[in-house]
Amino acid sequence: MGFIDASVIVAFSVLIILIGLSFSKRSSGDMLSFFAAGGAVPWWINSLSLFMGFVSASTFVVWGSIAYSSGWVAITIQWAMSIAGLVTGLLIAPKWHKTKSLTAAEYICNRLGVKTQKTYSYIYLGIMVFLKGVCLYAVAIILQVTTGISLYWWVGLLGIIIIFYTTYGGLWAVVVTDVLQFIILIAAGLILLPLSFEKVGGIEGFKAAIDAQQLTAFFNLSDSKYTISFLLGFLFYNIFYLGGQWSFIQRYTSVATPKEAKKVPILFGLFYVFTPVIWMLPPMLYRAIKPIAANIDPAALVLQSEQAYMQMAQTVLPAGMLGLITISLIFATNSSVQGFLNISAGVITNDLYKAIYPKSTEKTLMRVARLATLVVGLVVIAMGMLIPLMGGATNVILSVASITGGAMYLPVMWTLYSKRQNSYTVLGATVASLIISLGYKFMLPAITGVGLSTATSMVMGVVVPVSIMLLLELWLFVSKKPMLEYEQYQKFLVAKTDAEESAASSTAQSDSDAENMFGKRMISIGILATGTIIGVLSILSPDGRIYVAITSIVLLAMGSKLFYSTIKKK
Repeated sequence: MGFIDASVIVAFSVLIILIGLSFSKRSSGDMLSFFAAGGAVPWWINSLSLFMGFVSASTFVVWGSIAYSSGWVAITIQWAMSIAGLVTGLLIAPKWHKTKSLTAAEYICNRLGVKTQKTYSYIYLGIMVFLKGVCLYAVAIILQVTTGISLYWWVGLLGIIIIFYTTYGGLWAVVVTDVLQFIILIAAGLILLPLSFEKVGGIEGFKAAIDAQQLTAFFNLSDSKYTISFLLGFLFYNIFYLGGQWSFIQRYTSVATPKEAKKVPILFGLFYVFTPVIWMLPPMLYRAIKPIAANIDPAALVLQSEQAYMQMAQTVLPAGMLGLITISLIFATNSSVQGFLNISAGVITNDLYKAIYPKSTEKTLMRVARLATLVVGLVVIAMGMLIPLMGGATNVILSVASITGGAMYLPVMWTLYSKRQNSYTVLGATVASLIISLGYKFMLPAITGVGLSTATSMVMGVVVPVSIMLLLELWLFVSKKPMLEYEQYQKFLVAKTDAEESAASSTAQSDSDAENMFGKRMISIGILATGTIIGVLSILSPDGRIYVAITSIVLLAMGSKLFYSTIKKK
């Protein structure tokens, strides 16, 4: 990484931090402002933020690894996310908005009780430790490629920075920076793609190189490992994950109406039609440049596959663009892990420590929260360093998905439609599904010496929780159990609706509109700044100058139009 790339990293870091700090005062007034951005974030901004919740360094490491080793199936896998977005928009997102809850944890508490909410919080934190460890590992892989410094040093350094990094801006700061990261990654991808094709001699050169390696299934929609059954299982997993993951639910509840909540994941699904093609073709093209050696060590193969996207980027991108991609992925990972540490600290402080020591002072609780953040952060760092020993990021992601996806999210989502389900059946379904999934994933191979394939594990991760929930629904219907928890929840909704109507005022609406406009203005400023940075890069570097210049012009036009709209409506 040269001086220009390093300068871009510094400039963009300052831009993102300043944008985040600009929301500190606006998001510190109340819970609605901090957690739901005033309850009226434009749906298209939330959709971009939802999309970036799926996209991090692990996107380019995990799916890029599959693209390099297996080919087009990596794109097919991500097209399952597109279908999941459409299903979630039509069937699930509006339901979450109608719960009148700011977060998933609040809904679980209101619908199923505080004890169930606490138990789910603990399970959620345990699962997310693995996934956030993958996030740290993935961005460390990228930094290892760009700097040459060992990924283990980067895992530790990034983890420590994230632990001590304080965020002030609430949800608005998150969604605005997510939008900027989306724009940068799309812009960089559109520059990287034609340059990558030029490097391998165009489509004909690419095809000839793949044919020479006798990769007959490289352009197939599925293959022997990622079969049709795997793709179907992964589709349903993503429906559960997109419809039930706690941080994503905020994107559905923080818009103005259920109709807008529906649009959020639908636009997400449309993004996932074309972005996998833009982002996965470069690591596929890298296979033409660097074939897999016949006698390569398995661990070396994992590392080589996971580095494919950034290796191609480093090979062909003009000066500065590599730095822009790198810092964007760092901030995306930082945002994801930081949010998890905040949730962890809250659960440990409020649900554990305060329950044991209810008379604790606010000063003591803050000390406990900081200590909890430190401890959980160190666990995430340790998990990130252990990822290579677990078979790499791809293996961990797919294993966690097959074991926990349906078990964790489906039972709670089921209550959006079922009046009969209660705290015992929902929590029991989750625990039973997790035990069964862990059994066939780890105990079955230990006993029989034969493990399930990737496809079978993914399908089982869907079939088991769905079967359990169907059986429970049938049992509750036949036994005619009283629906006490549901009836109590309906009373709560009526009371909350009445309270909101009586508290509604033109001033609150005006504040929300002002916050909305301020968010759009900060997005426009971010786009203009990004377009300017990329424009300067087109002057400094002759490589790919036409692609970089066109991208800069488009971003400046978009930013100018959005900024003008905020002035016009002021």
